[in-house]
Amino acid sequence: MTKIAVWCRHENDNIIGIGPNIPWYIPSDFKRFRRITERACITCGQTTYESFPNRTLPNRKIYVLSFDEKYEVSDKENHFVVNNPSLLRDFSEPLYVCGGASVYKMFMQNDAPEVIVDSCYKGELNPELSGQPVDITFCIDMMMRDYEKVSPDYDEDNVITTVWVKKGAEVSKEILNHITLSIINK
Repeated sequence: MTKIAVWCRHENDNIIGIGPNIPWYIPSDFKRFRRITERACITCGQTTYESFPNRTLPNRKIYVLSFDEKYEVSDKENHFVVNNPSLLRDFSEPLYVCGGASVYKMFMQNDAPEVIVDSCYKGELNPELSGQPVDITFCIDMMMRDYEKVSPDYDEDNVITTVWVKKGAEVSKEILNHITLSIINK
């Protein structure tokens, strides 16, 4: 199985959220995420799952990481609660890791993704949001050290997106082609 981390972070401080909110609104970023993950299996934490409109993303199987054994998902046919993250290690198909920060960090520390789709927003954060900034600096430091950039920078609406592959990892061309085409096809 290939694991692919997909995130959008703020330039310079690696913030991905303020409290439970994404501190920018860029429709093209959401569309790019949709194209990359559509018809795929994704995993995310409970807070990220609850931030999805109607607690769902169409045309995806969602594996929600939660410590709450009684946690209820909105679509029992396509969404699944995972109380033990190690159960995802032997996943048979590509798995897209979609946040939040603790989920990214857990995968980077224990079962590092072979591919990272790194989107970096160069604009301003929404000044109206209050709450604790959520950053993924740990993940970015690891990416810079243990991964190599395998794509040019794709610039759209003040978001630079690049693809990184873990040094020494073998990743199918099919997965990399899908990601690249999802990024460049608007």
